Amino acid sequence: MVSFGAEKLRHWRGMKMFRWTRIACMLTVIGTLAAAQQPAAQKQQPAAKKQPRPAPDPKLFGPQWVALFNGKDLTGWVNIGEEKWVVENGAIYGEGVSTKYGYLATDKDYRDFDLSLQFKCEGPGNSGVYIHTRFKPGTVDVSEGYQVEIDRNLNRHTGGLYGDGRAWWVWPAAENETALRPYDWNEMLIHVVANRTWVRLNGVLMVDYTNPIPQSTDGVIALQLHAGGEGKMRFKDLYIRDLSIR
Repeated sequence: MVSFGAEKLRHWRGMKMFRWTRIACMLTVIGTLAAAQQPAAQKQQPAAKKQPRPAPDPKLFGPQWVALFNGKDLTGWVNIGEEKWVVENGAIYGEGVSTKYGYLATDKDYRDFDLSLQFKCEGPGNSGVYIHTRFKPGTVDVSEGYQVEIDRNLNRHTGGLYGDGRAWWVWPAAENETALRPYDWNEMLIHVVANRTWVRLNGVLMVDYTNPIPQSTDGVIALQLHAGGEGKMRFKDLYIRDLSIR
């Protein structure tokens, strides 16, 4: 005859074994589901592959951007002076062949705008991008306008502003001078609205200046070769967004 206490103990042990069996089964199921889902998760989140950096294309900024240079010839540009300006390999090439200044100017005036371009220095001569420019008739003498400086040598203030009869207006902070790539292509973005001008070089803000006494407010954009005959410059991917309301 089995006592009531023995029967109760046997029942308790049976329930305990049942519970442990259920827990083990649940853990097995959970482990199986996790293992089955792991490959799917890996397929959904593949390791990111490093993509090559695309070339900058300001046309993608919006429909307001238009090309200043067609990559084939100098349509839309005017040679001011005696220096050599030609198209080579889809880029404008300027070379000093005299000891005088030389410019390649747009045939249209621009007042307020964003200008994006790439440049490469191939000689020791100084260069620049002139803004709001006027020339004395029949000469290379600038009567109005200022320039965004370009110079292959470090600490020569590439990206700084100079001109309008005042020499230097402003130049980059010393720690930003090394944003220049002396022997490679450089990306430059110039923003001009009213008397404010800011310049970015290879993504670095070089200057942001509001001129308290502007002398010129409208005119052509001109690529410069400095006097001395040492200038050798290449320009490409010139795009402009005209912000003027005329």
